[in-house]
Amino acid sequence: MRTVLIASCAGSMIEWYDFFIFGSLATILAQQFYPPNNPTASFLETLATFAVGFAVRPIGALFFGRIGDRLGRKKAFLTTLVVMGVSTSAIGLLPGFASIGFLAPITLVALRLIQGLALGGEYGGAAVYVAEHAPPGRRGYYTSFIYTTATVGLLVSLLVILATRRLTGETAFAAWGWRIPFLVSSILVAISYAVRRKLEESPMFTELKSRGRTSESPVRDAFGSSRWKLMLVLLFGVIAGHAVTWYAGQFYALFFLQTVLKVPFGTAYLAVTIALVFGTPFFVLFGALSDRLGRKPIIMLAFLLTTTTLYPTYHLMARAATGTPNIPMLAGLIFYQIVLAAMCTGPLGALLVEAFPTSVRYTGVSFVHHAGTGWFGGFLPLIATALVARTGNPYAGLWYPIGITALTLIIGVTFVREPKEHEMT
Repeated sequence: MRTVLIASCAGSMIEWYDFFIFGSLATILAQQFYPPNNPTASFLETLATFAVGFAVRPIGALFFGRIGDRLGRKKAFLTTLVVMGVSTSAIGLLPGFASIGFLAPITLVALRLIQGLALGGEYGGAAVYVAEHAPPGRRGYYTSFIYTTATVGLLVSLLVILATRRLTGETAFAAWGWRIPFLVSSILVAISYAVRRKLEESPMFTELKSRGRTSESPVRDAFGSSRWKLMLVLLFGVIAGHAVTWYAGQFYALFFLQTVLKVPFGTAYLAVTIALVFGTPFFVLFGALSDRLGRKPIIMLAFLLTTTTLYPTYHLMARAATGTPNIPMLAGLIFYQIVLAAMCTGPLGALLVEAFPTSVRYTGVSFVHHAGTGWFGGFLPLIATALVARTGNPYAGLWYPIGITALTLIIGVTFVREPKEHEMT
């Protein structure tokens, strides 16, 4: 189980590292790949390019989900790892706008699309693979480790960026040093691929295949019968709220510090890094608690707290950033948001894998997860930043995550059902 967990988590962490480097360097990439005459427009275009990768994730989930449910979990997430690594390294080698003009942003969008497709097949697949190895009564605990990989991936991307920035210096980093974190991905991918190749196939899938019970059309079967209703309930009653809570606390918080409060780059990254270090263990804590208390109560409590406390939290962040930034206070406020994200994310993997049968589990979990996180969460930085720019109100960006979590709370409390005794079929 330890080997399964390490290999699955390492691969997922690297894919998230690849994905988040782009968002973490959005302000610099805007200067590199878009016309320099309008900085605000270039930044919004960069965020839109970032969001494109999220938009196609459900398509990747269906494509790789079909592979995972027909040919095996291992084949699917070995492929996604390689595809993500190649596309990320290509971004690190891509000439900028000054060299090739509009071909630069066009190529960048294409590479982001490839990244999104790869991630669509990875994240749900890793959760399914771990869940199908985990013993009954411990599924929440083990799958929660997979859901720490996004946070760890973001943390590692921040650390690599900070280290590279310090080694190269500000001027060199802005000119060419930003490429190094993208190129580091190729080394990480090679190591992870070597580890994953040694894994065995999931025992539940192996048994299903030996009995000739694998699905001939996983996409059709995943949406067949009344499962489309289950998809909608999970999407609007769980995943949508999870997505905006996660991205508000870990990604929009960084954008808010840099673009709205004008906190210096190093200070903003330091506050977020401290919060991530102390907040990440809570994903596992809440996953383990869900094995005892149930998945639904913990997740719904997170949505309630996000709806009611996000606005005052950001007001306190603004106060902490006034004058000389209060780094401990900023880190503490972001830490609180990460705990909220952990509450609705730690139990999530177990809730999703228990909702689908083995024959369509890879497809079902991957699609509903990435439809929610891709469409609701991935567009949060763009929507929130655009609302602030349009209204002039620095807190207008919070209307979106607060509205989504409030709606998800109502639908979730009403329609989401706790899996009976956390069974898997």
